[in-house]
Amino acid sequence: MNDRLLGWYPLVLLMILAALTMWLDRKVQAPPPVRDGSTRHDPDFIIEKFAARRMNPDGSVRYAIVGSKMTHYPDDSSTHLDDPRFVHYDPKTAPVRIDSREALLSRDGETVDFIGDVKIVRDAFADQQPMVLDTQFLHVIPDRDLASTDRPLTMTQGPNHVEAIGMRYDHRARLLELLSQVKVTYVSPISLPSSGR
Repeated sequence: MNDRLLGWYPLVLLMILAALTMWLDRKVQAPPPVRDGSTRHDPDFIIEKFAARRMNPDGSVRYAIVGSKMTHYPDDSSTHLDDPRFVHYDPKTAPVRIDSREALLSRDGETVDFIGDVKIVRDAFADQQPMVLDTQFLHVIPDRDLASTDRPLTMTQGPNHVEAIGMRYDHRARLLELLSQVKVTYVSPISLPSSGR
């Protein structure tokens, strides 16, 4: 009888190993894809040639944004903007324009990420010359008047030229912080006296 059980022992062991292998295989397999459309990234609305404005309490325009196309995706609540132009109005200075190839609007609408060939232009006003800043990415919080980037940038104002990597700008405090590898070419507005010849 014991010889008979010993003869079955390798077969029983193989069956247990096969069952364990099948169980492990099922545990490590990815779940089958859900085919109910919930994982699709399809837009629920598209607006061509859009324009939007945010007003101040006194009825004046605080900022405006226009673009060639706005696309909203419901699966992640993301909003993509094509060819956006953002204009910030301040009665104390000239308007500031931001142009880029595209932009992403946050889920809550509080921030905008400008992406690709980002150009910031502040026109001349009072005794200030126009200022132009170029970079590839800019994070903006419009209602708090904040902007930042961690990418290389160049800034020109008249004959003055700045190169840096990374920047933080607080418009309300009029504070611009350049983060690293700053190179400045500054031309003094005071002209040198002539030699008298």
